[in-house]
Amino acid sequence: MNPYIYLRVLRHADHTVFCVQDGQKSYYDPTFGRRMAYSSGQQVKRSVLEALTDALNVPMAPITFNYEINKAGKMTNKEPWSPCDPHYVDQLIGGWMRAASENYTVKRRSPLSISAMRPLHPLLGGLEMEAENLTFDRSDRPENHPVIVRMEGQKEPMTGEQIDKWLNENCRTLPRRHWIPDNRRASGLFVFDVAIDLRRLFCVSTNPHEPELTPEMIEALKNEGWIESENTFGHCLVMPKEKRDEVIPALAHALLNWRITSNQARTFSLMETLAVAISDNANTLAGAIRTKLIDDGGDRPKAKPIVDDSVGADVFVTLPAAGYFATSIESADALAAAERDLTERMQAFDYERQK
Repeated sequence: MNPYIYLRVLRHADHTVFCVQDGQKSYYDPTFGRRMAYSSGQQVKRSVLEALTDALNVPMAPITFNYEINKAGKMTNKEPWSPCDPHYVDQLIGGWMRAASENYTVKRRSPLSISAMRPLHPLLGGLEMEAENLTFDRSDRPENHPVIVRMEGQKEPMTGEQIDKWLNENCRTLPRRHWIPDNRRASGLFVFDVAIDLRRLFCVSTNPHEPELTPEMIEALKNEGWIESENTFGHCLVMPKEKRDEVIPALAHALLNWRITSNQARTFSLMETLAVAISDNANTLAGAIRTKLIDDGGDRPKAKPIVDDSVGADVFVTLPAAGYFATSIESADALAAAERDLTERMQAFDYERQK
């Protein structure tokens, strides 16, 4: 049995922002000369892990943040510590690394390889051409929103009388509005790919030369019923079946139903899923969800999205997809069927007897 499951998901994003820290992330496509919006694989992975823990109603692993204060009183950030504990499902699926001076390094590579979410084709999605100026506006009720003004080099703020005097002398006002210039949003058809390594999915290595676990954690897992086994990477411990049966459906749900959320409501988009392709052959995914250039005699070619269920992958098409490309296989239960397909593929693998 092929130890990999490959997944491609096509989504529609509408007038949104994938990353709000420093504007929308983008890269340049040299073939078509366009700047493309994208969501990094790390951001997609984080969103998947959040959806997974939400589905199981369990907390994410606690991360220890380390700070150091030098003799001059300056505080600096040091490397955060993961608990490196497979009891936390986001650690088991997401991987970990901890390099501690008082102990040896432990690290686990995630069994999920996740691509960036990027346009299906440079002509079908990306940054909107026009930039916009956003506002943080509280000018409608200025009395409800105080202001603080400090003169440069002064620690104490100016009093109300001093502010009024300065404003009158300089013919100025204090608006309760801040402009956020040159913001761009993303729209179009976006795709991301996932490779699931079933050999690693529920197995943690006990190899002492490349340790994933501390000796104490190995003994704790054995006492809790984790099964001693061996895979192509060496000796390992396998999560018990009853626990796998809880995680697998939740992971299938998370991979198909995650969302990028933000504390800024302006960035939210349904990012509805249009099509899903699942296979044990990565090459079939590229044919199942693809594009075709059409030259209709205009100034430039056009890209036509194509979803094809005849190339060897299991393909699921949702109802909204019919608004973006021609299809006759859309269905109301497409996502539920895709979840079942993923779940059955993960459950069919023999995790205990890989060798």
